[in-house]
Amino acid sequence: MSDHSAPDRVVQVSAERLSGWIDRFAERHGAVRFDAHGNAVRLTAPDGAIASVHVPFGPVGEHPDLQTALLDHVGRDRLVGAILVRRGGHAMGVFDGRVLRTSKVGRGYVQGRTKAGGWSQQRYARRRAQQAEQAYAAAADTAAQILLPVANDLEAVVGGGDRSGVDAVLADIRLLPLRVLWSGGVMLPTPNPRLDVLRRFGDRLREVEIRLNTLA
Repeated sequence: MSDHSAPDRVVQVSAERLSGWIDRFAERHGAVRFDAHGNAVRLTAPDGAIASVHVPFGPVGEHPDLQTALLDHVGRDRLVGAILVRRGGHAMGVFDGRVLRTSKVGRGYVQGRTKAGGWSQQRYARRRAQQAEQAYAAAADTAAQILLPVANDLEAVVGGGDRSGVDAVLADIRLLPLRVLWSGGVMLPTPNPRLDVLRRFGDRLREVEIRLNTLA
């Protein structure tokens, strides 16, 4: 039996490599049983090893050949909106698979924290809050310009950067169609939003998270 008291290990695997990863898992641990569990597909081996594959844009649902259904699901190209937000900037894009079709990047300025106390600290805090509000409003404008025109065609919206920033942007009433599409509130960590960061985000959208609790 596997040691289920051991902490899970998490790996990221591209959609293109998932089939080979499953084959190698079976080679190490024996013939695998596939079971659907909500937004995950669980692989259980005879020796007790378990791999839980998170299904992006899931669930896969019940299927007589769940392995094939899983591979088909993760390998399919989708039209996905990306909202990357930090206090210092934002980047919005529309991805067709991993290809960035349309995009716009904006920069903002939010003053750094101060060690001053008393009234000075309160004044800086108010100024930071006002600057952040302006930065998020500008990001919402960009989202409205880039993502809203294709909202009906998007399968999902995925966030990156700071969750509080993405929340603030999607709080804009104009962006309700995008808020509905925010796929389970999915957030991917990213550095400060720039065009090169946004372009690489397409590869992140094609990654599958696998949580392992195995004998290995």
